[in-house]
Amino acid sequence: MMTIPGREEADLFALESAALANARAAHADPRADARAALADMIVHYERLMRESRRLIRRSDRAELDMNQMNRQLHELAQQLEYRATHDPLTGALNRAAVIEQASGCLERGDMALIVLDIDHFKWVNDDFGHPAGDAVIQTVVRCLQELLGPSVAIGRVGGEEFSVVWPTSAIEVAMRVAASICDAIADQVFAAPIDRQVTASVGVSWNCAGTSFETAYSHADEALYAAKRAGRNCVKLHTQLPPPQPSSTPPAADDVAAPCHS
Repeated sequence: MMTIPGREEADLFALESAALANARAAHADPRADARAALADMIVHYERLMRESRRLIRRSDRAELDMNQMNRQLHELAQQLEYRATHDPLTGALNRAAVIEQASGCLERGDMALIVLDIDHFKWVNDDFGHPAGDAVIQTVVRCLQELLGPSVAIGRVGGEEFSVVWPTSAIEVAMRVAASICDAIADQVFAAPIDRQVTASVGVSWNCAGTSFETAYSHADEALYAAKRAGRNCVKLHTQLPPPQPSSTPPAADDVAAPCHS
């Protein structure tokens, strides 16, 4: 059924409108008894005030409900965004978020990508069970967070593989950070039933601005496997030097070992 504009308002105040019309008529006619019209108007305007208060209360409740719903929707959106960008086991960034963070860094400037992998992690799962393995992974992430601070992008990019996005123009700085990571994990005391030292192999790629994430990760991964081949529990660097001048001979990428905890 089509609603005529103003119809609902007219129906809502029909009695008050009639009482007002009677009062006007009584006021205009000197022979009329204005007392009856005035009494009728008082009754209906008291009703109008009651209805107005009721509508205001309903409007206030609706506004409160709407505000609460907006807060809940905002909290839900934050939760969904967090779940979309973080690893559920550790709270570290997930792979997609790491790619986004690293790509943004590479658009703005030079960056080191540090990739680390827990050594002999399969033995941990086989000897102590998967819950103990999960606890080791969580402890490694906490170790990284305590070492590097909340502003550093730390991610879990695989089962026992992690990454650190480190904006820097100095290879030496990136290597010191990587070595401190390697040392911190080797020194970490893990909760029972883990009764042995847990170590990590670390690969580092230094990348000039404009490098793609795929290239940065591929080079860091190559350095990581070089660290595995070198005996584990150490750091290897894959350097990607800036583009050479036309007259220069492009330097070959090199693996450089950094001292680490043994």
